[in-house]
Amino acid sequence: MMKLTILGCHSATPKENKHTTSQLLEVKGKFFLIDCGEGTQIQLRKLKIKFSLIQHIFISHLHGDHFYGLIGLISTFRLLGRTAPLNIYGPKGIKEIITLQLKLAKSWTDYELHFKELEGTIPELIFEDENVKVNTLPLDHRIYTNGFLFKTKPKKRKINKVSILGLDLKPFHYNQLQNGFSIQLENGNNIENKELTLPPEMPKQYAYCSDTAYNETFVSEIKGVDLLYHESTFLEQHKELAKKTKHSTAKEAASLAKKAKVKQLMLGHYSNRYNNKNDFIKEASTIFENVILSEDLKTFSI
Repeated sequence: MMKLTILGCHSATPKENKHTTSQLLEVKGKFFLIDCGEGTQIQLRKLKIKFSLIQHIFISHLHGDHFYGLIGLISTFRLLGRTAPLNIYGPKGIKEIITLQLKLAKSWTDYELHFKELEGTIPELIFEDENVKVNTLPLDHRIYTNGFLFKTKPKKRKINKVSILGLDLKPFHYNQLQNGFSIQLENGNNIENKELTLPPEMPKQYAYCSDTAYNETFVSEIKGVDLLYHESTFLEQHKELAKKTKHSTAKEAASLAKKAKVKQLMLGHYSNRYNNKNDFIKEASTIFENVILSEDLKTFSI
């Protein structure tokens, strides 16, 4: 299971109760920070998240409402005595920006900063461990921008404790069963795997689509994901403004979700010009049924 917490989901400028984009994704006890708008560390404090748990930060693009909180967070890590390395994935130029700020402030970190700068225009694998892998989703914005696709890895089959009662199984039998093989007992009897095991939990997928104009080029990459977060800065009444600024409307986000046959769509990155967020649901629901709204400090299970 994945757990997604929205730290901020509004566009452009932060307000008292409207924070700019940042999300925290938990997978098997590991925390991944996705974008880092101004005030992100304050939101983390409110949730009582241990800063030391964050080892990987993914930045979609270099507009301020998506990364102006990064240098402050890096500085706070240093003040808290961090020693563990920090891995930052973002557009080419992010290393120069951060290191220049640290240099001019004479505030070099006591821990290692590892940057993986991105400039590819097709999806690529940028992180992988034993539980999850992360691919880029190149988007169409005013500057170079990526979304990110998080996929958990398939697990081994589960032993059915009821079905194995009375069987004299050896350790190697358990290993064979968990890896999908049938077994042969010492008496020569063969037992099919499905008689003694249960299917593993299905892998989970979360697609994060940051600022972008309507863009179908990555539909195949997000086909059938459990949850798609897609920016919906504008409503249809401001469709021309969305086109001009290379953002999306709620209806456009819903159209993409429908084409990709995702299981659920989450809207976000709302323009502050709108007072009633339910209008986003109303518009998107005319195209795609299963739509929810992102909300600051709200957690969702995937």
